[in-house]
Amino acid sequence: MTVRISVAMCTYNGAAYVRQQLLSILDQSSGPQEIIVSDDGSTDSTLTIINGTFADWSKVHPIRPELRILRNSSPLGVTANFEQALRACSCDLIALSDQDDVWAEPRLERMIDQFSRRADLDLLHSEARLVNAGGEPLGLTLLQTLGVSAQDRAAVHAGHAMEVLLRRNIVTGATMMVRRDLVERSLPFPAAWVHDEWLAIVAASTGLVELLEEPLTDYRQHGNNQIGVTTLDAAGRFGRLRASRTLRNERLLARAVSLHKRAPQFVPTPPAATLLQIRAKVAHERMRSALPAARVRRVLPVVRSWLSGDYSRFGLGAQDVLRDLVQPV
Repeated sequence: MTVRISVAMCTYNGAAYVRQQLLSILDQSSGPQEIIVSDDGSTDSTLTIINGTFADWSKVHPIRPELRILRNSSPLGVTANFEQALRACSCDLIALSDQDDVWAEPRLERMIDQFSRRADLDLLHSEARLVNAGGEPLGLTLLQTLGVSAQDRAAVHAGHAMEVLLRRNIVTGATMMVRRDLVERSLPFPAAWVHDEWLAIVAASTGLVELLEEPLTDYRQHGNNQIGVTTLDAAGRFGRLRASRTLRNERLLARAVSLHKRAPQFVPTPPAATLLQIRAKVAHERMRSALPAARVRRVLPVVRSWLSGDYSRFGLGAQDVLRDLVQPV
């Protein structure tokens, strides 16, 4: 039985790079049957370029995917726009696409093979090569830049992605393929979550997440990315110590609370141990969000939580301990 593939691409004023991205999708060694483009109110020539590129390519390729374009009169934002695109996809597997990257020719083929081999696989993401605006390699991969450790990778490979994702998200939508069933089980996407992070946490709660460590995407960093890479190098970490903590901690708490409310409704129901982990995550984020403005008064609750292991189970360990002790309100 042939597996059918949808591509969900979201666009917004992407005229500079969208032609190259679309051609890399059309020229896949195992091409998609359907491409859904959800445009979030572009005011440039994005849609003209997409239509023209597809028409030109179709002239020399008699077998071609269906192209459907959804146009938003008013912008929905990244997460809601991806939700719209994913809802419109009808095939068995769905690959998510940004507007400004370039896919390696075997990307879909490699990912389809993994889903064909593993009936329990819900979500697969891959490594990516970071490139600049001109497509030149920056000498780093996506997972290296995000500081994803060998232990994190091993945990995902062993089927323990939930443990990793309760600490922080390591899944990037531009590298992702999912089963359509996962999308249906994840709807609607909560306002507190980004689409890729939500799909990943639902998949890890109820099924299997896997990582391909092969770089299958050139992930373009050009300064105008709607969502780009956040570095965890020494300079990035020092900068975070000086950043205000209030909004970030409120966001983390809102995410944990919405996950806690929705998790019992997931199908299949997550294991009891997973639900307990989520409840403990909420308690940890409540503690962090309630830390007082005076740094000296933070010491006791932070140390208590550190000694209990919560900072390692639900965050970046010593890094987050230091942040909670020194960050301004």
